[in-house]
Amino acid sequence: MERTLIKDLGNKIGEEVSIQGWLQTLRDQKSMQFLIIRDRTGLVQVAHWKKGNPELAEQISALGTESALTLSGKVVANEVVKLGGIELQLENLRVDNLAESPLPFEPFAEDLPDLDYRMDWRYLDLRRERNQLLFDVETTLEAGMRDYWLNNGFVEMHSPKIMGAPSEGGAELFSLSYFERTAYLAQSPQFYKQMAMAAGWEKVFEIGPVFRADPSFTSRHMTEFTGVDAEISWVENHEEVMVMLEDLLAHAISLVAEKHGAAIQETFGVELVVPTTPFPRITMKDAYALLKAEGYKLPPERKGDLDPGAERALGAYVKEEFGHDYVFVTDWPATVRAFYHMRLESDHLLTKSFDLLGKGIELATGAQREHRVKQLTDQALEKGLGLELLQNYINYFRYGCPPHGGFGLGLGRLMMVLLGLPSIREAVYLFRGPNRLEP
Repeated sequence: MERTLIKDLGNKIGEEVSIQGWLQTLRDQKSMQFLIIRDRTGLVQVAHWKKGNPELAEQISALGTESALTLSGKVVANEVVKLGGIELQLENLRVDNLAESPLPFEPFAEDLPDLDYRMDWRYLDLRRERNQLLFDVETTLEAGMRDYWLNNGFVEMHSPKIMGAPSEGGAELFSLSYFERTAYLAQSPQFYKQMAMAAGWEKVFEIGPVFRADPSFTSRHMTEFTGVDAEISWVENHEEVMVMLEDLLAHAISLVAEKHGAAIQETFGVELVVPTTPFPRITMKDAYALLKAEGYKLPPERKGDLDPGAERALGAYVKEEFGHDYVFVTDWPATVRAFYHMRLESDHLLTKSFDLLGKGIELATGAQREHRVKQLTDQALEKGLGLELLQNYINYFRYGCPPHGGFGLGLGRLMMVLLGLPSIREAVYLFRGPNRLEP
């Protein structure tokens, strides 16, 4: 018999059906047994009279919660049943996988163990409706991004993640033995996006893994995360990149709100607001002046940069002043930016770059790139970088590369902001950090 999803049982009243799912709850009473069965679409109550089939009743009594089952029977309307007013009158049951008892923890209990313990048993934690919704939202969000890109002439690329040279100036690299030489895990697809610009592709995007050997133990850092990257050619400045990014996010978030807005409100207690464009913009110079006026003191070692507290303060200011959750902080000092960020013509100490903050959390970094060989070489030397390792990269710009720019965004951080999550560990399928390599 063909499987019926639980969400479709309302259309099968009076029919014999087969369902498959997990035993979430068993109420084993004197004469009756009630099984609450869950699949990815919902819950249904299954009823069984013990006297009708004592052998089946005995089998049911031995079931552990979260066992994987195939069940068949007749769908009936029953106003007493809280789960949609229908139930399945059980006729046959097959145990596909018997769950051992006790479970490491009950995924649907009110009192859950701490997150770190639940991550040891992540597949059980992911069975919860809250987490299933989270990844439904992420799927729609990525689909919305691709929809925007494909409707605007972008090409999807898949860059290698094993590299022969550092991609971001040599910091935070994972190295590995690669036959008889040393290779590195990619910190971003940056060099390869720019290679695509030199190849004449003009507009590219990639959603893929990024690796950072960063020994941070904060609520928003990971050593492996999913990066969302895009690059466009023939730009005049970084403003064009910001316009592309804000339009991309507004489009993707609007699809999420349309499809999941009510469920997000009910499950996460967050009203998902589609951001209006343009997003507010503030230069780094003005951001520092604003922070000083607000009484926020940046540590001296962060000069030219923003620490998490400063980002939160800026986010709060923008929300109060503009009623907006997002802000671009632009024109960063060259001292804290990558060597390939183009400098402002009016001030060589500043770059045509930006960070995007969402609710006070850094989400993305972008810039117009330097595409001229001399300037690029000079800026690499200024940063103390050896040109030998960068030679293949610099070669991209020797034979007619257009002016271009792009951004890199952390998907997990964006999910944190959209759903109001306290930790990025809750926003990703499997977290990787300095102390976690399993599961």
